[in-house]
Amino acid sequence: MTETHATIPPGAPVFPPGRYGRRREPGRRRPLLTGLLVIVVAAALTAISVRLYQQYGDPAYDVQVITYTDITDHQVMIDFRVNLPDGGSAVCLLRARDVAGAEVAREEVSVTAVEGQRQVTVRHRLATSGRPFIGEVIRCRPPG
Repeated sequence: MTETHATIPPGAPVFPPGRYGRRREPGRRRPLLTGLLVIVVAAALTAISVRLYQQYGDPAYDVQVITYTDITDHQVMIDFRVNLPDGGSAVCLLRARDVAGAEVAREEVSVTAVEGQRQVTVRHRLATSGRPFIGEVIRCRPPG
């Protein structure tokens, strides 16, 4: 089909016939494919969010490091506070790292709350294989 003044929309550039090849029709939109892609991405993001919340976000087992002291070549004392459900217990993962960031100790510590108490303060001596620079509580989770 050749272009005439009737087939060219107003304001469109006019090209000499046959010089630039055949003009293509505008691309067809694919709303179904776009919709499916949006649904798949939303489902993937939801799954990732749920996984990360289960791993790191349980506020019932929130932990806060108060201080780490008594640093020697073979130990560090870590004081930390854990929020627990009423009368609940938790297992907390502690670690110590040296100046270079290498892990020199890792230990799991059980924490149990007294009935009616939601917050427990714990002081734990963590034995290390080298001189620690920092003592940390990685996470607390329900036992088992």
